Amino acid sequence: MATWVIGDIHGCWLTFERLLASIGWETSHDRLWLVGDLVNRGPHSLEVLRWAVAHDDRVSSVLGNHDLHLLARACGVAGEKKGDTIDEVLAAPDRDELLGWLRRRPMMHKLGPYVIVHAGLAPEWNIELAEGYAEVIHAECDAGKGQSLLAAIHANRKQPWHVDLSREERLPTAAVVMSRIRMVGPDGRAALGYAGPPGSAPEGLQPWFSTAAVVRQGYTVIFGHWAMLGYYRARDVVCLDSGCVYGGRLTALRLDDGLVVHQDVLDPVGATDPCASF
Repeated sequence: MATWVIGDIHGCWLTFERLLASIGWETSHDRLWLVGDLVNRGPHSLEVLRWAVAHDDRVSSVLGNHDLHLLARACGVAGEKKGDTIDEVLAAPDRDELLGWLRRRPMMHKLGPYVIVHAGLAPEWNIELAEGYAEVIHAECDAGKGQSLLAAIHANRKQPWHVDLSREERLPTAAVVMSRIRMVGPDGRAALGYAGPPGSAPEGLQPWFSTAAVVRQGYTVIFGHWAMLGYYRARDVVCLDSGCVYGGRLTALRLDDGLVVHQDVLDPVGATDPCASF
């Protein structure tokens, strides 16, 4: 039995299917975690979601910003954005089953010494605080408060996390951090408008993981979301977003022994701006 983690698929079904064959993923006994952004920008979001739901006993995912955008559009709290390719999901006869599965995904998952999250964590959060926010977000969705929470996440999607936020703002802004953070300023607040590589960032910005409390606690954080960082591996962090939907690759990591497998994109992709803030 192997446990794999795969980066941002973005509806690139043909590439995902080939990568699964390359790693020899076995439905009967292997486990798969996805780092979010299963959908949007690529051409086959519906196929990716249907496959994930069909393999629910062996496959799960954390929520990415594009997954949240799909859910927000489905319940009418967000409008269409330039580059959206999710109308096929919204029009599908099985949309309720697909969106229900997606809505039940966590914002973050701790797997032994690993933390899986779409984008990252606020530098000052320890694992206990991060898990607490993730659990409350998940519970609110399960309790039928998903629409109001999605509306608040959408409304706060450009709001950087800081300790002075009101109680009502903290939960949706925590979801924004987990799904959108890349760089932070000297005060630890996310610089949500910057999506480029660390080496080209304005003075004073640094990657969120540079001073992350969770990393200091000994966890290895596996994330995606940052196509301009690309596949990146250090002792305590792994970025698996290798820019598949922008003409790059889709990347898989086997947790059991650290094996990494890349698959060049096979889908006809039209997304061209990995630096665009979403």
